[in-house]
Amino acid sequence: MIELAPGKDTVSIIDIRNRVEPKILATLPLKNSIHGPPTNLAITPDDRLALIANAVDSVSDGGNGYKTVPDDEIYVVDLTASPPQLVATLKVGKQPSGMAIDHAGTFALVAERAENAVALLRIAGKSVTYAGSVPLKTPDAEPTAVAIAPDGKHALVTLSRVNKVAVLAMGEDGLSDTGYTMTTGIFPYNVQITPDGKLALVNNQGSGASDGQVDTLSVIDLSVNPARVIDQVAVGDGPEGLAVSPVGGYAASLLLNGTGAARSAFYHHDHSLVVLLKIEGKKVRKVGDTLIHGGAEGITFSPDGRFLYVGGFNDGELAILRLQGEKLMSVGAFKLPGHPASLRGNTP
Repeated sequence: MIELAPGKDTVSIIDIRNRVEPKILATLPLKNSIHGPPTNLAITPDDRLALIANAVDSVSDGGNGYKTVPDDEIYVVDLTASPPQLVATLKVGKQPSGMAIDHAGTFALVAERAENAVALLRIAGKSVTYAGSVPLKTPDAEPTAVAIAPDGKHALVTLSRVNKVAVLAMGEDGLSDTGYTMTTGIFPYNVQITPDGKLALVNNQGSGASDGQVDTLSVIDLSVNPARVIDQVAVGDGPEGLAVSPVGGYAASLLLNGTGAARSAFYHHDHSLVVLLKIEGKKVRKVGDTLIHGGAEGITFSPDGRFLYVGGFNDGELAILRLQGEKLMSVGAFKLPGHPASLRGNTP
């Protein structure tokens, strides 16, 4: 049960051409939720469209409160309009969650958490159409997040309930589940692929939330057939947000770090953590961490890979970090009109 009635959610479109002085282009009143991975929205590589999935809806529980039920909507926002505006709403399978757009900007995949399926959306210019959903071969898997390889021929989807990642194939006949899965870690919740397509990184949340225990990031080698997990990197408590630099070399895993826990909990902290990871060939190593606003979940790199943006839910701010050598340095913060639960850029 949740305490708030529906109807107060918004999505902000932010211009980061000035890296340290971003500005809001539009704030649209769209239903959305904190439930699910912070990858339920994406921008086409040409900055033409934004897609936003609404995972759950808030409805009356018949008493004095509200409860969440799976939703089935994808919003299409025209970013070329001034200001950006909603142009279409698509119906897909139940509880659309993490999504990804291919590097060519021709299709998108959406993990349908309550449907145990992955939706395929076709993109042509400003037109987006729902091309159907592909049921996963692994039963009761609870798909949460998806990442598409740079060549557009394969994708990975996290199967949180069974602690695996599945390999999908994209061909002339559309999307299919290859049936091949890899055991990654406990409750894999987010996945990203490096720009060269050689590695995939997976955030494993452990209990499915922050609980004071150390969790891991799995490294998948995509250059071999079949793909396989080759390493585990200990990152900390409750990894949720995950971003890979679009120019390669670095990734960042965002830890809840007990910020949502009661103050009496032994693992409570006031700040989340951004863990900086360096990628050298097939080796991924932790090189440092940076304190960030509490309740941080959404994270994205700038297109040049020099800046990192982190949404702080508790404070309602966008933190701006600059990558200097092997360190992340705070260079400012930007006040948002609400509490950010998700964040994506025009790069994965």
